Amino acid sequence: MSKALEILQKYWKHDAFREPQEAIIASVLEGKDTFALMPTGGGKSICFQVPAMLQEGICLVISPLIALMRDQVQNLQNKGIKAIALTGGIHPDEIIDLLDNCQFGNYKFLYLSPERLQNDWILERIKNLPINLIAIDEAHCVSQWGHDFRPAYLKIVQLKEFFPKVPFLALTASATPRVKEDIITQLKLDNPQIFSKSFFRDNIAYMVFETEDKLHLLQQILKKNPQPSIIYVTNRKSCLETVYQLENLGFTATFYHGGLSNKDKEKHMKLWMEEKVQVIVATNAFGMGIDKSNVKTIIHLHLPQNLENYYQESGRAGRDGEKAFAVMLNNPSDVLHAEAQFISILPNKAFLNLVFSKLCNYFQIAYGEGIDEQFGFNLNQFCAKYNFPILKTYNSLQFLDRQGIITLSQEFSEKISIQFIIPSKEVIRYMSLNPNDEEIMLTILRTYPGIYDLQTAFNPSLIAKKSNSTDTAVLSLLQKLKEKNIIDWIAKNNDATITFNEVREDERTINRVSKYLEAQNKLKIEQLQAVLQYSKDSKRCKNKILMEYFGESLKEDCGICSYCITKNKKQQNPETVTAKIIELLKIQDFNSRDIQKLTKFPKDDVIFALQKLLEDETISIKSNNLYSLH
Repeated sequence: MSKALEILQKYWKHDAFREPQEAIIASVLEGKDTFALMPTGGGKSICFQVPAMLQEGICLVISPLIALMRDQVQNLQNKGIKAIALTGGIHPDEIIDLLDNCQFGNYKFLYLSPERLQNDWILERIKNLPINLIAIDEAHCVSQWGHDFRPAYLKIVQLKEFFPKVPFLALTASATPRVKEDIITQLKLDNPQIFSKSFFRDNIAYMVFETEDKLHLLQQILKKNPQPSIIYVTNRKSCLETVYQLENLGFTATFYHGGLSNKDKEKHMKLWMEEKVQVIVATNAFGMGIDKSNVKTIIHLHLPQNLENYYQESGRAGRDGEKAFAVMLNNPSDVLHAEAQFISILPNKAFLNLVFSKLCNYFQIAYGEGIDEQFGFNLNQFCAKYNFPILKTYNSLQFLDRQGIITLSQEFSEKISIQFIIPSKEVIRYMSLNPNDEEIMLTILRTYPGIYDLQTAFNPSLIAKKSNSTDTAVLSLLQKLKEKNIIDWIAKNNDATITFNEVREDERTINRVSKYLEAQNKLKIEQLQAVLQYSKDSKRCKNKILMEYFGESLKEDCGICSYCITKNKKQQNPETVTAKIIELLKIQDFNSRDIQKLTKFPKDDVIFALQKLLEDETISIKSNNLYSLH
């Protein structure tokens, strides 16, 4: 393994492998099928990138995440390693060129989505490549019990027929025991070597707190732990509101969600990565590829959709080995909020069918046509046209994307194209009469030589940079030229691009995948129940609950979670606490924070007593979160 270590040091600048990377690499180099379950941040990509570099030929990497594919290819290219990704929206002629490069250009990595394997001609080309390893990332997608099942993953197994001597390496960061066995079965891994890195993180204290005043508790946590923090919320509106509230409390904060442009995402992330702000408030769009070692606190203001996501998100804390905190803040209304957020917006078969047929009508795709056609798409406009609920429609489109029927690429950009519509001599005449506009216009003409002949995609930032100007000046000039009928300028706002991967067959298309929809809806309900159980269980170690979910067992309580800390504290006599609370509520209604202040009992004792009184129906809680005597 000395050569593997040399590759690691040369290209990745690491001095040593992490456990169990070296053993996985050795298994792959011995030609064995291998299954690797490595929690988030465990360094899965190293496990196929290093062995691929040690062998002749090319490594085929199958991944469902377009952004991650692009990111990994870019990182490899930056290291001087030849890599290609066949992502959605690439014209077939360009795909042919890329596959020619793979065959004859000494490339080391070919990344593609599983849906690409459904194209027979692409599969035929891949069969002729000198494949040395087949890496299946996010392998849980092959299992209908996984939290992100994609039927296209079931097609991967056919590569076994074409490459019987090439090892399969299945990688995932989140798999229950049932999912692990299903992955091995569905991919027909031959007597695989199995590597499972424990999910137990002994430096993360998992905390669950019941509170009506989340902002107050948030303030206490962030003051006590001023190091970098991530706050996860479930929607974009909460991102902005939480940042506003934190800034009013004197904290530095920024936000991150899927609706930001790539430029804004990078800007906001950089502020946090460079610790110019303490907190980044984010939806689950934030996290992929984030490797900041000194994150002290991960706080979930809302219940997560499943424990797989919760574990991955909370696992971004404490990667430096120092003690860190994963905090979940709950209040009585959170269950209703979670059900509305995750369950009520699940599409059924009828709604999915309606969305798909209207989507085809929206883009005027005839029955039996549409394959490989690509369109700019604005979700809000589409929903407004057909009076569809936005979240339910978005989930439908995501499901169609996961099944490979469409590819939904979120871009959130304004596309501009321009064309000069007067003769070139008239353009020159205009510049001589308007010398202030000359530099920008000359730059446009030099950069886009075909701009007289057809509508040409236009990048204002590039022109601004080349002409030593600003984006604003360039766009102002375009507006002026359009008003003078010198150019034709089209600006098109899109928040996504949709590529149709199949011909339109309406109900036949949906009937084929509806059983997966029903199974996934059932699974999502079960997964949310597991989250509710984790959040409400006050009688067991939080780490134990998490480990059991992922098929592990802890012999002893972790000693640092919210349950363990409460258990180890000297508790007040519950009857004393409940009696004092009843005396208070005889005077007037109070919230839990005021009850704690007035009784001066520890917060956990007060919460325990309130829960007991609620169960006994001695008290009730009103919609304004005030407790009242019956």
